[in-house]
Amino acid sequence: MAGECVITIIGNLVDEPELRWTPSSVAVCKFRVASTPRKLNRETNTWEDDKDGSLFLTCSVWRQAAENAASTLQKGMRVIVQGRLKQRSYEDREGVKRTVYELDVDDVGPSLKSATAKVTKASSSGSGAQGQGRSQQSAPAGDPWASGAPASSAPAGGWGSGAQGGAPYAGDEPPF
Repeated sequence: MAGECVITIIGNLVDEPELRWTPSSVAVCKFRVASTPRKLNRETNTWEDDKDGSLFLTCSVWRQAAENAASTLQKGMRVIVQGRLKQRSYEDREGVKRTVYELDVDDVGPSLKSATAKVTKASSSGSGAQGQGRSQQSAPAGDPWASGAPASSAPAGGWGSGAQGGAPYAGDEPPF
């Protein structure tokens, strides 16, 4: 949409992803990403974290992508997240007005800069996460994504699963 600020953030998950359901049975997964810029210390010739420049951003991903993210992502994992930056204002318990920035996630996945991942295509109905007790649809012959390999402790794929748009349905709010 016009006027929306689409950003990409690369950072580490600071919490375990939390999967919940709206009253209308829509899955939503919430997680926080910390992105810390690094600076080259020319005196020691080493890279150091810029402690003053850290950004902590709360992210929400919806529907099938939420289920995929919850079964894939773990605290401490380095991720690449793309979505629409939203600003929300509220009044806290002491009556102080606060403003927070959050990310409505369109796409999320593990960073492969210093890790590997085994991607498993999720089925189009149900969770599609293997080992979750949900039924898998059989894939057509010759489908390169249909490996049939069991899910391992390596992250499974969640990319491309947000074809529904990633935005919440009208009237649905995150249950957090």
